[in-house]
Order: sequence, then C-alpha cells, then structure tokens
Amino acid sequence: MKKKILWVSLLLLATGGAVYWYLHNSEPTGKAGPGKRGGDGRPLPVQAALIKSGDIDVYIDALGTVTARNTALVKARVDGQLLSIAFREGQMVREGEVLAEIDPRTFQVQFEQAKGQLMRDQALLDNARLDLERYKGLLAIDSIARQQVETQEALRRQYEGVVMADQAVLENARLQLGFTHITAPVSGRLGLRQLDPGNAIHGSDANGLVVITQTQPINVVFAIPSDNISLLVAHAHENLSVDALDRDGKTTLATGKLLTLDNQIDAATGTVKLKAEFANKDEKLFPNQFVNARLRVATRHNAMLMPQAALQHGTQGSFVYVIGQDKSVSIRPVTLGTAAGDLVAIDKGLAEGEQVVIDGADKLRDGARVEVTTPGAGVKAAGGGGGQGGQGGQGGQGGTPEERQKRWALMNARIDKGEFGEEIKKLPEEERKQRMKEMRRGGNSQ
Repeated sequence: MKKKILWVSLLLLATGGAVYWYLHNSEPTGKAGPGKRGGDGRPLPVQAALIKSGDIDVYIDALGTVTARNTALVKARVDGQLLSIAFREGQMVREGEVLAEIDPRTFQVQFEQAKGQLMRDQALLDNARLDLERYKGLLAIDSIARQQVETQEALRRQYEGVVMADQAVLENARLQLGFTHITAPVSGRLGLRQLDPGNAIHGSDANGLVVITQTQPINVVFAIPSDNISLLVAHAHENLSVDALDRDGKTTLATGKLLTLDNQIDAATGTVKLKAEFANKDEKLFPNQFVNARLRVATRHNAMLMPQAALQHGTQGSFVYVIGQDKSVSIRPVTLGTAAGDLVAIDKGLAEGEQVVIDGADKLRDGARVEVTTPGAGVKAAGGGGGQGGQGGQGGQGGTPEERQKRWALMNARIDKGEFGEEIKKLPEEERKQRMKEMRRGGNSQ
C-alpha cells in the first residue's frame, strides 16, 4: 500500500513538472515572437525624427554655491549702551550710512577733558617761548649766563612735546566719540539684527549688531573636473558665459560671466574651483544658495544633431533604431558627443538625413517593420476605440447605411479640426477612410 502511494505521488510530481515546463517555455499563439511585425502582422506605429547638422554649444556642468561679493559683520568700536537703531532688517544700505547710536556722554566728557589739557599745555608752551626770546636778548648784551638760555630752550621743546601728545589724546577722544555712531562699512543688504536698543553693546560681542551682504553683483563658486582645464584654458581669452540654474536644472535663474579660476587643483577631489559674477538685479540669487552652474566653453559647428529621446542604452552601450528605406528598423551603435537641452551631438554612427525612432522603441526589435505616424495621429489611434471613431468612425461597420454615413460625417468633422493630424486633412475621401482603418487596427494591436 505504501509503495502504491509513493508511485502515485511520483507520477503526480512528474505530471506537474511537465505542465509547468510547457506553460513557461512554449510560445503562446497570437503573440509576436522574435519576428518582424506586431501581434496582428502589421507594422508597429512609431514616431521618428531626422538627423540634421547644426551648431551646438559645449557646456561644462557643475554644482555651485552662491557667495556674496562682500560680507561684513557690523560690530561696535566702543563699549556702551545702545540708544537707537536706525535701520530696518532686510533693507539695502550704502557705505557710510548710520545704523545705530551708542550713548555718547562718556566719550563727550573724555573729549572735553582732552581739549582742556591741550589748552593748558599750549599756554605753558607759549610762555616758555616768550621767556626764551627774553633770555636771548639778555644774552646778547651779556646780562645772563648762556646756561640759563639753553635750559629755557630745552623747556620750550619739552612743552612742544607735551602739546603734541595732548593733540593726539584729543584726536583719539574725538575718534571714540565718532564711533558712538555705528555706520555701514560696505554697501549691501542687511540681515537680522542681533541686539535691541537699551542693551549694552561691546566690541567683543561675537554676533555683532547685524551682517551686511553685498548681493549686487554676486558671485557663484563651482568646481569642475581637472580633465576640463585644458579645454577651459584654450578659451580663457574669450568672454565665457555662465548660467545659474535651479536645483532641477530646468530654470535659468541668472546669466553672468566667468571671472577667474583657482591657481591649483584640489588633490583630494581632483577638481579646480571657478568663480563667476552675476549682476543679480532681480535678486534671484541668494548667498549660500545651491545652484547648478553651466559654463559655455565653445560652440561646435556642423555637428550631427539628434533628439535625446531617440537614445537607447544596452549592455553594449548607446544605440538608436534607424528606419531604412523599406520601413524596417536596424540597431545602430552611436558615439555620443556634447548634449544641450533636448539635443545631443553624435560623433560617430549616424549621417545627416537618416531617420531615427524617438517614440515607440520599447516594442521594437532589430529588423521590425514600422509605420511612422505624426504625434497627433498616434494619440488618436491609440485611444480611438472608445470614442466616436470606435463606433464606426472609419466609414462605419454595422448599422444601416444612413447611420454609417452619419458617423463618417462626424469623423470627417473631427479630421478637419486636426484631431488626427494635419497630414490626414489633405487626403482624398477614400484615402481618408483607408488611413483611419489602418490607424484603428494599429491602436487595437497595442
């Protein structure tokens, strides 16, 4: 009994394995194998573009950081109580504008004291000079000793030194008094203030009073691979332009010019830093903002240009589907050049005038036959089964002759509006019907 159960189990396992192998290795009927056409034997609808020669800019892309041209931390030059703030946060200021005022009374007293000391010593100097003149007159008539005259001359020079020191003390007191008015050291935009009126302010405060950043013009610093230095140096004499783009790299925020490049390569990253300047009149660039920098180095002339949508990638590298004269496609490996926007230059593999597939390549194989459609026709063909076209719009299938004629009149109206592309509008009546039938069959095959 146990042997019978074992044999039955082995038979069931063998049968199940055979069925599994058959389902996963046999090719279903009705589907296209590695053949040349679609499932119903008709050409596959694709969209195509011609290879053209033209000019394309050579760009170097890099990540960059916006930096203010000048950044200044405004600090007090003297210690005291902050009396008033004369600015609004975020406003634009010019160099020399008054930003705040410190209590000046202490410094005014020191100024007056220095002024009085100078007056006192100046009077002593004037008296010493008069005495010296008298002594010289007495010495001339031999009424006084020469030693007394020389002593008076030394006293005069002594008072002259004292007066000079007093003048320096007075100027220092005037300078300290002037520092009670805090002014903008550079022109630019003010940040958030760090101190309120009524608080004591010191020159040693780490945060200072406010930060000024000069944003017009503004700079962008970015790094490029060292392999591009030779190309950059070859065009360094030109006025190279730089575009600053947003994070997505789609929107151009500003266009400026290259200022300079660093004098050495960063050994850790293998890159060299560059600096570009932007006028930034619309304030779209902000200090410490991350942007995508695009440096235009040169322009290639008479390059083979192709839409990037036609580019395919495989294990052997980049390739495209080229449409031949017999409407069959062939795989063509290509060597890529520079890319700009939606176009890419082809260094090797394509010639001007050749046609490549830009849409519908996901179902293609080498040697497959295709039918090139316009973008408008392709959309309607794929979705025409559910609208009026799917209800007999190709001349009508089913219904009375009057109903078919009415449906065809509605379809003609849609064709004249351009819903199926401009090409079909120019065709005669019978060719219109035939084209619409082919489009419906092509949409159903997908």
